[in-house]
Amino acid sequence: MADLQEQLASLRRRIARIDRKYANHPPSVPVVIDERRPERYFVEEWLSGQEIETALGKHFETTRLWERHRRHGSIDISDLCELPPVLLDAISGGAIGGTPPERWAFLDTETTGLAGGSGTYAFLVGVGRITSEGFHLRQFFMREPGEEPSLLAALADHLAQFDVLITYNGRTYDQPLLETRYRLARARPPFSRMAHLDLLHGSRRLWKLRFESCRLVELENQILGVEREGDLPGELIPYVYFEYLRTREVQRLVPIFHHNALDILTLACLTAIVPYAFRSPESAPLTHGAEMVGLARWFHKAGHTEQALALYRRAIDRGLRDELLFRAMWDVALMERRTGRDPAALEVFSDLAASPNPFRLQALVELAKHYEHQRRDYARALEYTRAALELEDSAGLRHREARLRRRLASRRLL
Repeated sequence: MADLQEQLASLRRRIARIDRKYANHPPSVPVVIDERRPERYFVEEWLSGQEIETALGKHFETTRLWERHRRHGSIDISDLCELPPVLLDAISGGAIGGTPPERWAFLDTETTGLAGGSGTYAFLVGVGRITSEGFHLRQFFMREPGEEPSLLAALADHLAQFDVLITYNGRTYDQPLLETRYRLARARPPFSRMAHLDLLHGSRRLWKLRFESCRLVELENQILGVEREGDLPGELIPYVYFEYLRTREVQRLVPIFHHNALDILTLACLTAIVPYAFRSPESAPLTHGAEMVGLARWFHKAGHTEQALALYRRAIDRGLRDELLFRAMWDVALMERRTGRDPAALEVFSDLAASPNPFRLQALVELAKHYEHQRRDYARALEYTRAALELEDSAGLRHREARLRRRLASRRLL
């Protein structure tokens, strides 16, 4: 014990000598005290926004405004401010009617996976809205998974002021994903009271026959005339976010915010185009025959035959590639016949029967049926039947041919 006390006393004396030596000699290199905030807050230094605190924690939000005088491709932002409240009635089948655009929420998410599922987070949720000032965007971002409850709570509060949710493939992906996240957080999803318009379905109706892809970014380029710069491919977004969580290099996230913002702005601009075609096709600015055919099929399926026929005729007059032209002619002929306009139907059937095309055989059969049963012109019916047999030798056609020959023979005996 005595040895230990002597060692401690010797150590104290040495420390005292060192203190006296440097008491009047400050170090040549100043000591820098790092008072930086934790790295997870660096997002504020790269993006204009602020940390938001809710009863469930904290998260980050940023806002952006596209003023009325600005444009996004072929659409003026002021056009959005003047959209009529009844615009979405036709495209929604009457489910959305009379809701002013100020009550529409344009939503898109960026997630940690493309397949969805309970293990997928929506780490960035953007919500756009139309106001008298222009188009506003608010983005809700979780800087780490622990901030999800706060983000979801703030998103629910924000959506409470809207009656209509507009997405692009959101009925299949974004809304179910967010509903799952709310339920896992033991919170009520905010979507049940909102009417939902998924613009993907209307866009496909209108443009799937014209373009190979109806992805939002493709329509942005083809319809709005916008060529994105500095964008990040959607399939890389989960990887970049996970890299941010690992390295805290916030600058990598900037293209994701940009991607999300452009997706939502494009969604709003397409909403100023697509529903008009369904609401008033005769005055819609349709320039391509394939668009008219796609819209005509939708009206036909909805039971609006006259509007469908008018669109088909416009499309045929405009010009179509062969395979689309012949299918359109066939649909027109069937509709004309069902509405009792046999002369118009026969004219189209005859046109189809006169040249090689996928519907030639069916047109010949329809002509043979008409002349046999309606006109009792068995010779003409036999002529069309034999022409059909040259294209396809079938038991049904052979049976029709034999029947027509017997009828002709019996008529000659009279």
